[in-house]
Amino acid sequence: MLVLRGAAHRCHFKFHRRRYQEEYSMDSTNAQVQVEFYVNENTFKERLKLFFIKNQRSSLRIRLFNFALKILTCALYILRVSLDNPTENNSINGTTCQNSSSLNSTEGPEIKWNLIFWVNRLQPVWAIQVTVALISFLETMLITYLSYKGNIWEQIFQISFILEMINTVPFIITIFWAPLRNIFVPVFLNCWLAKGALENMINDFHRAIQRTHSAMFNQVFILICTLLCLVFTGACGIQHLERAGKNLSLFDSFYFCIVTFSTVGYGDVTPQIWPSQLLVVILICVALVVLPLQFEELAYLWMESQKLGGNYSRHRAQTEKHVVLCVSSLKIDLLMDFLNEFYAHPRLQDYYVVILCPTEIDIQVRRILQIPLWSQRVIYLQGSALKDQDLMRAKMDDAEACFILSSRNEVDRTAADHQTILRAWAAKDFAPNCPLYVQILKPENKFHVKFADHVVCEEEFKYAMLALNCVCPATSTLVTLLVHTSRGQEGQTSPEQWQRTYGRCSGNEVYHIHLADSKFFGEYDGKSFTYASFHAHKKYGVCLIGVKREDNKSILLNPGPRHIMAATDTCYYINITKEENSAFIFKQEEKHGKGLPVTGLYDAPSRLPVHSIIASMGTVAIDLQHPDPPEESGKLTLPTENGAGSRRPSIAPVLEIADSSAILPCDLLSDQSEDETNQSDEEGSVGLDFVKGYPPNSPYIGSSPTLCHLLPQKAPFCCLRLDKGCTHNSFEDAKAYGFKNKLIIVSAEMAGNGLYNFIVPLRAYYRPRKELNPIVLLLDYPPDNHFLEAICCFPMVYFMPGTIDNLDNLLQCGIIYADNLVVVDKESTMSAEEDYMADAKTIVNVQTMFRLFPSLSIITELTHPSNMRFMQFRAKDCYSLALSKLEKQWSGNVNCGKSCISMNEKSEYTIERDKGSNLAFMFRLPFAAGRVFSISMLDTLLYQSFVKDYMIAITRLLLGLDTTPGSGYLCVMKITEEDLWIRTYGRLFQKFCSSSAEIPIGIYRTESHMFSTSESQVSINAGHGEEHQGRAGSWKEKTAHRNSTTSDQSEHPLLRKKSMQWARRLSRKNAKPASRAERISQQRLNLYRRSERQELSELVKNRMKHLGLPTVGYDEMNDHQNTLSYVLINPPPDTMLEINDIVYIIRSDPLAHMPEDSQMGQAARNTKNQQDFGAQSRNETHL
Repeated sequence: MLVLRGAAHRCHFKFHRRRYQEEYSMDSTNAQVQVEFYVNENTFKERLKLFFIKNQRSSLRIRLFNFALKILTCALYILRVSLDNPTENNSINGTTCQNSSSLNSTEGPEIKWNLIFWVNRLQPVWAIQVTVALISFLETMLITYLSYKGNIWEQIFQISFILEMINTVPFIITIFWAPLRNIFVPVFLNCWLAKGALENMINDFHRAIQRTHSAMFNQVFILICTLLCLVFTGACGIQHLERAGKNLSLFDSFYFCIVTFSTVGYGDVTPQIWPSQLLVVILICVALVVLPLQFEELAYLWMESQKLGGNYSRHRAQTEKHVVLCVSSLKIDLLMDFLNEFYAHPRLQDYYVVILCPTEIDIQVRRILQIPLWSQRVIYLQGSALKDQDLMRAKMDDAEACFILSSRNEVDRTAADHQTILRAWAAKDFAPNCPLYVQILKPENKFHVKFADHVVCEEEFKYAMLALNCVCPATSTLVTLLVHTSRGQEGQTSPEQWQRTYGRCSGNEVYHIHLADSKFFGEYDGKSFTYASFHAHKKYGVCLIGVKREDNKSILLNPGPRHIMAATDTCYYINITKEENSAFIFKQEEKHGKGLPVTGLYDAPSRLPVHSIIASMGTVAIDLQHPDPPEESGKLTLPTENGAGSRRPSIAPVLEIADSSAILPCDLLSDQSEDETNQSDEEGSVGLDFVKGYPPNSPYIGSSPTLCHLLPQKAPFCCLRLDKGCTHNSFEDAKAYGFKNKLIIVSAEMAGNGLYNFIVPLRAYYRPRKELNPIVLLLDYPPDNHFLEAICCFPMVYFMPGTIDNLDNLLQCGIIYADNLVVVDKESTMSAEEDYMADAKTIVNVQTMFRLFPSLSIITELTHPSNMRFMQFRAKDCYSLALSKLEKQWSGNVNCGKSCISMNEKSEYTIERDKGSNLAFMFRLPFAAGRVFSISMLDTLLYQSFVKDYMIAITRLLLGLDTTPGSGYLCVMKITEEDLWIRTYGRLFQKFCSSSAEIPIGIYRTESHMFSTSESQVSINAGHGEEHQGRAGSWKEKTAHRNSTTSDQSEHPLLRKKSMQWARRLSRKNAKPASRAERISQQRLNLYRRSERQELSELVKNRMKHLGLPTVGYDEMNDHQNTLSYVLINPPPDTMLEINDIVYIIRSDPLAHMPEDSQMGQAARNTKNQQDFGAQSRNETHL
């Protein structure tokens, strides 16, 4: 039966479908069917419910009308009270009431009950009140009917319904019974209904405009309405009840309620009869119950709003400028670095910083933000950058910039990058016009945020900086000081000369200015770049390092003498401050000579011809009486020696227009060609030839192509492992390879893509092949084939599994043949239960290597910069401890054994530090020497980019991460004893510019220092004994002349004794000669130290013998502990050169001006000519 019925239905359906298709084909209009939706809302009740309740806009109008009715009833009540006269007794039952009152006269004050139950209500007032009551009654009944859901008692016993009935039903009854028209009705209770209507109206309003309102605002509003209703109810109730007693006015009742609820209680106005007194008791009990609940809810919401941070005002966002800082977790160090660097610029003082962080604010951060210096300018918002609501709270669309920082302390740095990428995408989606400054950790994730205005990839900068530290000492310190805002006032009150010089030069930064607007460079329009750089440094003390054409977006560092300066060029220079903040003082003679007026603003007498008064330091130009180069004499000569007629070598002048026949970049190419010719002789042990080209395989997307030294053919993966032989060679340790140059060992946890940027700068085409150092990667985990594919094309790059805490691994990878050991911070140790303990393992391992291999230069990366005070830690080194105590801000005298630092000196140092740099660790010896580095130091690079948008590009060029055609590169030149005839840094500047077109930017200086500690085996006393004189004599023989600005010190060997003098001054308090017992104790301690060193030496040699390694190269006594090194950025021209100074220079690109078709073939065609020319030019160029 069911089957037959289903078949019948199918046939019926097919018949109708066929019929429908036929009708549709005949008339298409008949086929349209109108479908009505939501037909259940077409009933009368549903339409009323939609109008009165569901629809936000109509419901808002109804509630507004209801609120107006309640306010009108309260106003009518006040009107009725003001027109009422209690003395007139219109009560019908007045006699009865009086008789009942007389019965109570003996018990207390007379109560006129008729005045409580009956009032005088005028006819017009009654008519209006009845009309309003009737409307309210009908509306209430309608709303009750529409909201009925099956339980009638629930609707009836609602407080709002009961109040409506009390205030409306009596008036409706008076329509039909006239004697009750003067009965009292507590209409003032409508204020509570008005309060509820107002709350519902505000909720409907926010729903209608589709905006969320603050819960804090809502709670405050409810509290205020509750207080007003309590006061209004009490005032009206007491006034009405006192009609039967003292007859208080409405104002007196209001005054009494205010005084009572504020707990003041003057007592001048009090209720007299017990009904009003009972009402006061009831109101106080209600207030004690209701108000604490309201205040508790308000306090809770306030605490929650403090955690969330509230909102950034839209009005403030439109009238004030602000930036947004998005971070995963905010640490105190990160916050202070950002705030100090951001607000170091004068034009950013009026900016607000809005911090958007998903975590609750830290206690330390909260304390910092409560300081008045930051509380008015920094706003913390708890929220996520992925939510548009939180971005709206931060007013991201009105922000001047958005900084998105990664959480570098995460164990999974890739996951941290993914979070940063999503935040950058969300910010770009919400505010497309807001500039983005993004910090990324892994280089392979950089291309995801390529759309950002400025991107800093930590691992790129980190590895490139560590690589340059191996060939250009202290590059990390140089770059850190360049990207750090300072005024050069650090250390100026220190008793140490090197600290004063180092602190003053640390204030140099990179600035820019248009040539046409510049006083420094405007006069060199049409001159060569080298000419402009030298004369600007000679005249003003500024160092011109780069330029950018108007029609070219690329910055060129030292484009060379062929670059002719134009008025539209943008100049980039190093100076204490920018030119706009400098004043120029001319001497009187020049003003007369140039026709300038003698009187003026800068008429102070000066012995200098022209110089810039910059911050607290002035730069002195050389050749003081003749600021312009002489026309007749073409060379600068030095005075004759001892009256003899012989002259020292002179320095050629810098030409205005380049002479193409005497420029060093071609010489460099010839030198490299010579290296290519002699490669088989110099590198015979390796037996490989090198070629120049671009690496064929990049490990990640977005790496800049760099011309490098490459192998003619890729090396097999088996040949890249240092400690294992293969079918191609049988070498199993570094000694077997027979390297000519010292090794560079890199200790890392794994071979990440960023490690590729360590190799590229060390294999760049401008590095002479004979100076290439073998690179050994000591990895905790073996690299994958993807990384090996990227590095197999580079010459002399090897890897080996091992760790630095294993002595056998260190010896096998050739640490005794290494010149530099780079210890990279491990990702697995970046997070610890105690934040600053993340570097514990690295520090202890480095300290062990420092004791085992004292001659090794160890470059260490740390997670926290504050931990660098533990690097190469010597517990009894009073000099290092004195430097440490200079950094502290506690008062009182500081004692270190026999040394003492006065409180005045320390407090002055603290004041200077507070006014200047925020690098509290800049005077630490490991940082000054470039032996320690933390990637957090480069955070300021991203922050400075907000004001100096060129800083990232210049830093990448300096580090070799980008190679722009025509742009120079950073390298160094060591000052030898034969070069000391140049004497000053200003003359050295001229020598470089005139002979090789190179621009020096600073000096890396190393001084011999005698530490007052038993560990260094040096005893410093106030007296000069025979033993001490013998030591001083040996030091004089080994040390060259030192820095001085006077001519007297240049007449004799310039051994700097300031450090020793300071140590003596520190120990002068106990200047008595050491007793015999003390000398014996010191000798025993020295013997113990020597035995300790011998024990360490025996340990190393035994392990080398066990591994089958020769012990000839191990020299345990070669100790560099008695030296200190530091960086001088753009020192004054009169700075005296010292032996072993290493000069940082920016060398022009040797391929910049060569034809493209001959860049790679010119060396092969003109080898012999270039060799002859190179040999001739080297005598003039090399120092």
